[in-house]
Amino acid sequence: MKGKTYAPLQLRNVRNKESGEIKTIEIARRIRQWWFISETGKVCIQVKYGSRTLEVAKGKNSVEVSSGAELVKALETLKLATESGEFDTQLESAGLKHRNNFHK
Repeated sequence: MKGKTYAPLQLRNVRNKESGEIKTIEIARRIRQWWFISETGKVCIQVKYGSRTLEVAKGKNSVEVSSGAELVKALETLKLATESGEFDTQLESAGLKHRNNFHK
């Protein structure tokens, strides 16, 4: 909303090549993008489980918004849906598919 990029910091231990001393530094953590801009210029938000995109509604994998206020409202709605268990079926099937592919 404020036009700033969200970049949480994480601590990382780095060894100085010359002295061998280990120092802890803060670096920006990489956040994977979970949104994209549609052909109409609107922002589309996706719900991810690992690298898999979950269906938000039957046959739809994203929510399209046109303003920052709509974005906040859509994120709040998605959070409530997640907390109430509306994504449990999609999460379960995505997890089973992932586990089945892993064991092959």
